Amino acid sequence: MSFTQLHPPVPLDVEGRGKGLAFAVIDYGPEHNLIWVTAIDDTGEIWCAPNPKVRMQRNWTLGRDMPAPAPHAPFGVAAE
Repeated sequence: MSFTQLHPPVPLDVEGRGKGLAFAVIDYGPEHNLIWVTAIDDTGEIWCAPNPKVRMQRNWTLGRDMPAPAPHAPFGVAAE
């Protein structure tokens, strides 16, 4: 298991929670998702979100528009 502080923090969008800044990543090793430790902008809450639930925020300067929805089944849902 490793805990990595991000410097600078990374602006993310956490599904169901909103935009925030990820200030750390937890890696539990093989067969586990990375966990993004994120402070949500609107509420100040700290959420630990698994990798499939986070997306990079839009960045016009870098040419990154809103990401398309994931082409796979949501985390925890079996694909048909």
